Amino acid sequence: MGLGVLCLLIAFFWGEPAQIAEAGTHARFWSNFLHNAVFFTGIGFIALMTLAGFVTAYAGWFVNFKRVFEAYSQFLVPGLLLMLLVIAGIWGHFHHLYHWADEAAVAADPILQGKSSFLNKYWYTFGTLLIVGAWIFFAKKIRALSIAEDSAAKGDYSYHYKIRFWSAIFLPIAAFSSAAIIWQWVMSLEAHWYSTLFAWYCTISWFVASIALIILTLIYLKSRGYFPTVTEEHLHDLGKYMFAFSIFWTYLWYSQYMLIWYSNVGEETIFFKFRVDNFGVLHYGNLILNFMLPFLILMRNTTKRRYGTLIFTSIICL
Repeated sequence: MGLGVLCLLIAFFWGEPAQIAEAGTHARFWSNFLHNAVFFTGIGFIALMTLAGFVTAYAGWFVNFKRVFEAYSQFLVPGLLLMLLVIAGIWGHFHHLYHWADEAAVAADPILQGKSSFLNKYWYTFGTLLIVGAWIFFAKKIRALSIAEDSAAKGDYSYHYKIRFWSAIFLPIAAFSSAAIIWQWVMSLEAHWYSTLFAWYCTISWFVASIALIILTLIYLKSRGYFPTVTEEHLHDLGKYMFAFSIFWTYLWYSQYMLIWYSNVGEETIFFKFRVDNFGVLHYGNLILNFMLPFLILMRNTTKRRYGTLIFTSIICL
């Protein structure tokens, strides 16, 4: 497997450009690579943010399986490494995912010139290192305190207070930094387009996917004999989160689409026009898979307690 990954990297970093361009696989590889890097790094970030939110809100129901949240938050380290490969591709001209990374294109485009203070290779590199590096710091800090808390003397709440302190600091940082990193990683793929809701839309997409993955992980681990104290009540609560935030995701999906459609401003409509014209089935199918099915399946109280329906709905949301 390791040899296969190595050969894949060699092929796409140093493969014959003409052959790769003719096959169209080079851009496809890098676009898929970026998509997966952003998706799984986002899940790690949301796991940390959810954990911090629970701690700050004095929640106690999640303590039995908080290690799952902590474990997924540690993926931020490999997530940063994946994004560093994307950055290496920008600096080495291995890919052209970002229009603004082409100096000739920027020189001939007034819009890109106006955004060049933010959309440039230097800030993309520094912003990624700064923001994801900060996330990693908080993930490591909170996890270390959580592990130390397990060996603390009975009645010693000092570690809990420290976890809550660092969690409270992290939450506002997470709110602003997640928006900035989404603008940088995802929204800048179409630098001429803008939307004030897109960052929140992506964040909620991460959240629903993260909860779905947590549910799948817990059900699998319970089937292997782990987490005996986790009951259907815990899974029921997680199911309620998935149900509620799939509705919130739909609210953002509809709000963004409706406002852009109604205003009919060319700088905004280009994003949806391309997707509706070329990928209409996927565009509207996204609404069915991520709203209608979870909504109808999880509406009943009993379905949030059944492993089968939770597994099926989680897979759909992912």
